[in-house]
Amino acid sequence: MTHTFSDESRIWIYQSGREFTESEQLKINEHLKAFADKWVSHQQQLIAHGEVLNRRFVVLMVDDIQGNGASGCSIDASVKFVQELGKAYQTDLFNRLEFAYFEEGTVKVIHKTELPKLLVEGVISEETLFFDNLVKNKGELKDRWMVPLKNSWHRRFAK
Repeated sequence: MTHTFSDESRIWIYQSGREFTESEQLKINEHLKAFADKWVSHQQQLIAHGEVLNRRFVVLMVDDIQGNGASGCSIDASVKFVQELGKAYQTDLFNRLEFAYFEEGTVKVIHKTELPKLLVEGVISEETLFFDNLVKNKGELKDRWMVPLKNSWHRRFAK
C-alpha cells in the first residue's frame, strides 16, 4: 500500500469470492485509481488510494489526517463503486461468511462453517494466519491484517 499515507489512514477491505487473474488485477487497479482520484466528501477531494492485494482483496484507503475525512455519503459512494466492481468482475466482494487464510504462500478461502472441521482434521492450526478484514487503518493493515487463528476473532467459529 501507499507509503506516503499516515498509519492512521482509514481503510476498507473487500474480499473477493475468487482470485483475480493478473490482467483483471491490473484493470481493477486502474478502476480503483480512477475512483480514488475523483472520490470526494462534501465536494472536497479526498486523499485516497485503492489497490488489489494478494490477487483477492480490494482495499480502499483515505488519509483523513493529511486531508478531508470520508463521510457517510462518500462511504456510500465507495460501497456502490465496489458493488459495481463486483458485478463487472463476477465476484462477491461482500460475503462476510467466507474467511481467508494464508497457507504455503497462497490465500485460501473457506466458509465459516468449515473452520471447526479443518481445525480438527489438522488442515489448519491455531498458528494458521487468518486475514482480519476488519482492521480499520493502514497501521493495523501492516501490523494485524494477518494474525494466527488463536489471536483472531475468527477463533470463535472454531467450536
